[in-house]
Amino acid sequence: MSELKIVECPRDAMQGMHDFVPTAMKIDYINHLLTCGFDTIDFGSFVSPKAIPQMRDTAEVLKGLNLTTASKLLAIVANERGANDAASFDEIHYLGYPFSISEQFQQRNTNTSIEDSLHQVEKLQSIAQQAKKELVVYLSMGFGNPYGEEWNPALVLSWSERLHKDFGVSILALSDTIGCADPKDIQNLFPVLQAELPQVEFGAHFHTVREKAESVISAAYEAGCRRFDTAIKGFGGCPMAKDELTGNLATEQLISWTNERQVETGLDMDAFQRAFLSSSTIFNS
Repeated sequence: MSELKIVECPRDAMQGMHDFVPTAMKIDYINHLLTCGFDTIDFGSFVSPKAIPQMRDTAEVLKGLNLTTASKLLAIVANERGANDAASFDEIHYLGYPFSISEQFQQRNTNTSIEDSLHQVEKLQSIAQQAKKELVVYLSMGFGNPYGEEWNPALVLSWSERLHKDFGVSILALSDTIGCADPKDIQNLFPVLQAELPQVEFGAHFHTVREKAESVISAAYEAGCRRFDTAIKGFGGCPMAKDELTGNLATEQLISWTNERQVETGLDMDAFQRAFLSSSTIFNS
């Protein structure tokens, strides 16, 4: 029995890349990932191609996927149109929506206010429920705020309570959007959230440099987090956050951490090695 849920995020890894990754190449890579035993694959997004041109072929990618494994698919959406598009596909299990607890970042990321974003959550939840999907909300700036706005665990809890109690969101992934998470803040945050909202599954979506990865993994795990978003080789980051992207938590670093501590991940390591090798066709490092 796996002790962790690992959400592999090729969408996040690819979305900020300058050169368009051909559709066939995306399909081949994601099909490798589907054999590894990840709980979920964050495979694409239904958003404006002007905003994220790399993901304009998500529907075409979906048609080419070999969905004979247990891994579930998650697609990011930013509005009702995207949610309706994603919800029309039986193959997609989760709709993911980025909700910021920073007013400035919400404007930068989705060109809306937090209040307008709450209305979006309500509409997206309705679409998801009607289509028998589950809405995953990402709490952007969940571990800190670079804009001088208020941030503390009580604020994160307040927004989490509102999202769960008012809109029925039961999966919340705290996002370290620019890689500012401090291990002490992580250790303080998860116990508070889990004690107050035991029905909610809280995850960690870390953007981090390799030197900090082990410390944030340890802090989150020791604080009770059992859902981690990762990307092979640590590529990616949020294109809307700032000019220099802080990459994703590297999957291989999380695996190394779990191996050292004998934490079960449920991954097929032979399949993971094949996926890791195939990633070089897209990520040249």
